[in-house]
Amino acid sequence: MNRTCAALLVAALLLTGCADDRTGTLGPAPTLPVPASTTGPAAPATPTAPIATGTSAAGPVRSGPATAGPTPVGPVPASTAPTGAAPAGTVTVQLWLVRDGRLAPVTRTRPQTPATSALALDELAAGPSAAEASTALTTLVPEGVRMVRISGGTATVAAPPALTDGPAGTVRLRRAQLVWTLTQFPAVRRVDLGDGRGPTSRADYADLLPPIVVTGPAIGQRVGSPVTVTGSAQVFEATVSVRVLDRDRHVIGAGFTTATCGTGCRGDYRVAVRYRLAATGQGTVEVYEVSARDGSRINVVAVPVVLASAE
Repeated sequence: MNRTCAALLVAALLLTGCADDRTGTLGPAPTLPVPASTTGPAAPATPTAPIATGTSAAGPVRSGPATAGPTPVGPVPASTAPTGAAPAGTVTVQLWLVRDGRLAPVTRTRPQTPATSALALDELAAGPSAAEASTALTTLVPEGVRMVRISGGTATVAAPPALTDGPAGTVRLRRAQLVWTLTQFPAVRRVDLGDGRGPTSRADYADLLPPIVVTGPAIGQRVGSPVTVTGSAQVFEATVSVRVLDRDRHVIGAGFTTATCGTGCRGDYRVAVRYRLAATGQGTVEVYEVSARDGSRINVVAVPVVLASAE
């Protein structure tokens, strides 16, 4: 009996010495796939003679002449187009300009300064660039608006009498530009314009946003495939559609996504749309809503950009 036990013990020890080392980690967690709801197939385009080919989330899309849409804007000089990340020693601020009686955001990259709020006010009064003005953007803010202090989440500014000149609707849009621009800074939640109305916040002017707001890409920006489109929207069933058009307004890429909130409320959206283009050139990113009534494109926001070549 004792000899049998000893033999079994020796065999067990030998097997243990040959066993694999299983004390390592299990490796990285698997990457989750992109939810199917974030993108979708593009609407079919009308076939024509051989032209550039685009892509959507569902695969290649033949491009054809674009159907009726917003009036094309003028060209954006490639040499002056922003290219994405701001260079060192600079600061980028967001300005809220006006188009068709609604607010619309643009960005400015300028040399770094500790007085970023004052920079934003000066740029807001200076108004749109030539490329931005070609998309019907303007500013109602007069020169001379100055920052007084920021305390307890409230920015207090001093404004010239021109702030309250004009019809009530114009004055309200002007105030909204200032409030939405200054509240981009984390320390500012409300703005007191010194006109006796007391501090106001973005919520007081939320009705002045258009159904679709595009925060990226910026007007004139050089983009590549896939181009990332971001913003907020209040549209039917939260569905936001995107088309990428070449200089001849042929559709070279398309897709759609859903905002974080549906009909009756505003939500954020983000979607990456692939396109194909033989040579770098002018183009347009169109963001729009598909009409539930007749399937047409409505609430279109057209952003002129420089499209990098992509195969």
